[in-house]
Amino acid sequence: MADHGRHDFEGVTGPAPVAEDDGPVSSGAPVDNSRLPIGVVLEISGSGSQIAFDLQRINECMKDSDPSVALAGQVGSQIKIRVGDAWLLANVRDQRKDRRSDGGIIAHIDFLGEGGEEKLTGRINGFKRGVTRYPVPGEMCYPATTRDLEQIYASDGRASITVGKVFPTRDIRAGLYIDAMLGKHFALLGSTGTGKSTSAALILHRICEAAPKGHIVMIDPHGEYSAAFRQTGQILDVSNLQMPYWLMNFEEHCEVLLSSSGNERQVDADILAKCLLAARSKSRLAQTMGKITVDSPIPYLLSDLGNIIQDEMGKLDKATSSAPFMRIKGKLDEIKADPRYQFMFSGMLVGDTMADFIGKVFRMPGNGKPISIIDVSGVPSDITSTVVAVLARLVFDFAIWGRDEKTRPVLLVCEEAHRYVPNEKNADGSSVGKILSRIAKEGRKYGISLGLITQRPSDLAEGVLSQCGTIISMRLNNDRDQAFVKAAMPEGARGFLDSIPALRNRECIICGEGVAIPIRVTFDNLEEHKRPASEDPSFAELWSKDGGEEELVQRVVMRWRSQG
Repeated sequence: MADHGRHDFEGVTGPAPVAEDDGPVSSGAPVDNSRLPIGVVLEISGSGSQIAFDLQRINECMKDSDPSVALAGQVGSQIKIRVGDAWLLANVRDQRKDRRSDGGIIAHIDFLGEGGEEKLTGRINGFKRGVTRYPVPGEMCYPATTRDLEQIYASDGRASITVGKVFPTRDIRAGLYIDAMLGKHFALLGSTGTGKSTSAALILHRICEAAPKGHIVMIDPHGEYSAAFRQTGQILDVSNLQMPYWLMNFEEHCEVLLSSSGNERQVDADILAKCLLAARSKSRLAQTMGKITVDSPIPYLLSDLGNIIQDEMGKLDKATSSAPFMRIKGKLDEIKADPRYQFMFSGMLVGDTMADFIGKVFRMPGNGKPISIIDVSGVPSDITSTVVAVLARLVFDFAIWGRDEKTRPVLLVCEEAHRYVPNEKNADGSSVGKILSRIAKEGRKYGISLGLITQRPSDLAEGVLSQCGTIISMRLNNDRDQAFVKAAMPEGARGFLDSIPALRNRECIICGEGVAIPIRVTFDNLEEHKRPASEDPSFAELWSKDGGEEELVQRVVMRWRSQG
């Protein structure tokens, strides 16, 4: 360590150790390493500072029975600095050897918050995020103990859920503040195989247990989560979703019915707008309401839309091309005849079921099942984005038009979020990206919470991740993803972020509004029947069996042909 650091430590022993029962300490009692300084402040800046560690003291701490003290000084560990009659808590961001000393280590730290001091034990008490008073160079640094962290991670009366254990402690529970996490959106990130889907199921199960009358909508693109929530949620897929086609607005109609591009698309869109408004206007409901728009969710008959397109085409003079009308009519007939689209474009869905559909999807009332899993794995790929867009827009529009009623908040969770809100490079201009980006920016004003789950955060739209107040990051193997997440996380979490590539399965870094301070967490084990069906197939096991292949192929071909 530099000479100034070495002189600062000479003769410093810290306050006398105090026994847990506050009785007299015998002369043979073991030294309490948490009461001895392990470093000294060298430089101070607004968000963090530079300190010098004494390697000999660090080595003594490594033998301590308290796991928090044993890791004192390591990257990602917490230390505390006395400022007047309070403690300032900081996180160790990085380390380097001090070239001017054999036993010295220079480290940068990020300030996390401050708390009072218990007079008898010296522990932190009443911790709050943020810093009001800074230390001065020369102040001593001490290891944060497990008892300190217990005070820091205490829920302080706020509604919270516990999802695992705080690393490196043995028994401190990691809590997430429900209102803070959901009120400002959250993101769960992690490479394939890190346990992301199981962790997402764990968090949603805990929320459902804490709020059994909640309103959660989850978009499940792979059909993984049906198995996890079959007992506690409403499972909706192409067999029972029954989403009326007339709920689509004009932009979503264009995505489904228009196949042209360039100048032709604008011509087709103008024709579709005129014909769609006329079809909606024929409804008895529209006639009782008076003025409606092409976006109004008014039921209409698909046959009416087809007939109106046919009639408009018949009014053309010989010089006008009928190709745009033929394109729209052909696409409409194709969708009506295709059985894969029957969950949405069925003649049975013409009734005014909007209130019933919203109540079913949003769980109003929930009837003991606060979450609905929308399995879109069976939806034809060319309209999957449109189906997700309609569901997301219904959440947003319901919140906007219901703000005078103070409607119940809704949590919208999107698995594989990078598919729906891609960055500018991968953007295709679809309506789902626009509505989810708008929910990310404005949703919390109306009581909509957005939960994004993705394995490729760098492929997300640039502004969406920064709108998430709580970020839960599991291991990320890609350098671009790591850099993207670091840019979105707060300054005080930098020490934790460097450990993202080294996280084990079922481990994560949580930072932001949902936690008291950035923490590293080992997720709890989830019961078998609550896990999603996302396990990778065992090649060694499945390739060691034979028999029944011919029947298997026949069954698959049958389902393939029937599209069900």
